Amino acid sequence: MRAKTVLKTAAAVAIGVAGLVLASCSQKPAMEAGAPKEITFSVLSFEKSQNLDKMWAPIFADMEKQTGLKIKPFYSSNYTSLVEAMRFNQVQAGFFSSSSGLDAMTRATGEVFAHTTNPDGTDGYESIIIVRSDSKLTLDDVLKCDHKLNFGIGDVKSTSGTIVPKVYLFLPHKIDTDNCFHSIHSGSHQNNVEGVIAGVYDAATANTDTLKELNDTPEGQKKAAKLKILWQSPALPKGVIEYRQDLNPVVKEKLRSFFLSYGQGTGPEADRQRANLRIMQWGPMQPADASYLLPERLLEATIAVAEAQKSGDAGKIAKAQAQLDAVKRDQALAASRTAPQAPADAPVSAGAQ
Repeated sequence: MRAKTVLKTAAAVAIGVAGLVLASCSQKPAMEAGAPKEITFSVLSFEKSQNLDKMWAPIFADMEKQTGLKIKPFYSSNYTSLVEAMRFNQVQAGFFSSSSGLDAMTRATGEVFAHTTNPDGTDGYESIIIVRSDSKLTLDDVLKCDHKLNFGIGDVKSTSGTIVPKVYLFLPHKIDTDNCFHSIHSGSHQNNVEGVIAGVYDAATANTDTLKELNDTPEGQKKAAKLKILWQSPALPKGVIEYRQDLNPVVKEKLRSFFLSYGQGTGPEADRQRANLRIMQWGPMQPADASYLLPERLLEATIAVAEAQKSGDAGKIAKAQAQLDAVKRDQALAASRTAPQAPADAPVSAGAQ
């Protein structure tokens, strides 16, 4: 199943639970004795920490005002540190990419309750491979795998920086990125952009959100003008907001109510909140659950099968294939739950026999 189709299916499941989630938001639970007054909220860092402080400060201030909780931020560009911090209860909630969010859900008792959107309210973004605008490189040159190019890639757990290019571009061409280029460097999308512009990398991975962020400032627009896209993936799920499953129910409800109402509605206050989100290339949050990360599970399971096949270990191959089959079954189940049901007395068409 193509990623865009799976994304629509997962989004439909999330929409299906939206009414229940918003209904629960309108019924705030009574204050509970022993509920924590402070939580630590982790943020996946795509920018330098000082910029993140400025970007998140107004949102955290609004969160404290609405929830009555003291919010301590925890910033990290390292996917593993974010997951481990939630696993050991050093943070109780946070913003994750789809990849780190899946890890937090499966390894750190994370529970998905919202996902980000684009400023126009649409869902999804794309992985890309970029080169300098004056580069004569083509995608075929990148796929030659002749060990001549310096290539920038993402963190090993980066969805758009590493996983998606492997699944949709390199694996179909039977390319092992670890044995393809003259040199390969792992870093953030911002580092990859700077590396390509400076000529340190001949090509690198990034995503469309990174380019949108560049175009928000005159300086960034100059940088964006020095780049061009060689390849673009199908649509991918956006980032998610999670809290620990064992977090106090009262605190859970406060956080859920805050994020699902932030930037919604009309009037000056809603406009101000949307402006805060727009700085991060976000629109208002939408309700979500574990099904929203089904596309991410599919991507990672596909890579696991490829890695197992490369090892030649029959046991590993069988295990990886079983995991991939399980994801596909979950996708089919999610699709069946959202498919429109025909009335019991509906006539059967002649072609449906």
